[in-house]
Amino acid sequence: MRTLTVMLACAAALLSVSAGSFADEARAAQNERLLTELQATHDLSPEQMRRIREIFNGSRLIGQGNPAVTEHPMTPAECATTWRARRESAANATFERICAAKFMAPLYDPAHESPEKAQACIDQFEFPDIPCAYPVVWVKAKEAAELCEAEGKRLCDAHEWEGACDGRLLPPDYRFDLAQGVAADVAIGRMRAAHNNEYSPVKRWSYGLDYERGICAAGSHKSPDCNGGSWAHCGSNTYPAGSFPACHSTLGVYDLNGNAAEHMNLPLDPSQMSSRGSTTLGYTEMKGSWFIFDSYRAHEDWCRWRAPYWHGTRVLAEDSHANYHLGFRCCKTLQKPSATEAPPGR
Repeated sequence: MRTLTVMLACAAALLSVSAGSFADEARAAQNERLLTELQATHDLSPEQMRRIREIFNGSRLIGQGNPAVTEHPMTPAECATTWRARRESAANATFERICAAKFMAPLYDPAHESPEKAQACIDQFEFPDIPCAYPVVWVKAKEAAELCEAEGKRLCDAHEWEGACDGRLLPPDYRFDLAQGVAADVAIGRMRAAHNNEYSPVKRWSYGLDYERGICAAGSHKSPDCNGGSWAHCGSNTYPAGSFPACHSTLGVYDLNGNAAEHMNLPLDPSQMSSRGSTTLGYTEMKGSWFIFDSYRAHEDWCRWRAPYWHGTRVLAEDSHANYHLGFRCCKTLQKPSATEAPPGR
């Protein structure tokens, strides 16, 4: 009996190793197809691609999910059919002219500005910012910032993502005064409470004033054996980017609700603002929601809501967080703010 038990244990171990090898090979092949499409879509240089490949190759997890357990509810071909049926295109010639890049949208306040006045743009879709491609997940905040930089972009500040979602970019509203002289977690808690209290009375989602089911990529499922964040058991059951064409803000940015949550930069002082040229950046901030929210709303996800300090670190920390439903998108500065501009905060 003992011999049989040992044999069964050895067989199980071999099967586990075999499954792991298959997943590694499948992920590598999947990533190679993704990177080929990324270069072709965004016309990236050989040096940009070298750096992007270096970042991908430095991770055992980064990609579009563990192929062994991921179950996407829609294929890229089905996503493309959805767009054709609506006789719509994700391409926007005006945006491309302003942002000097494909699939980016200008950030501005339509109440008193035109798109041409934008000083920054944001990816219209989650990275790789390609319509009908699955978002990249299992990416650390540090890797997200590095990938944006490799593309000639940057990780967005929290207020930029919020403006893209809410349909109007407001001036930075970080309460830096509440961060002085205290630990980062305390500062973030104080700043978060003040911010959420201010904007809660006027909450909205990217598509409208009330949460609606079926509008965004939030009707997928969690893997049955997912225990909260395991690579082996948690499938990244995302939709192709833009699968729900109605799920966009008035600024033309998609999937801010649903599909994958997103890394952003939360500054605790002006020197940490990506939008002001910081290269050291601030702390991790998770934005948006993910692919199961129509059946299980794990947390708030209105546009200007700021999350608790979950898995919090500096953005550029080596141990910054990654998981199966967390991706990112990038921003790009078009024009540096004037040196005489008033500092943010109140």
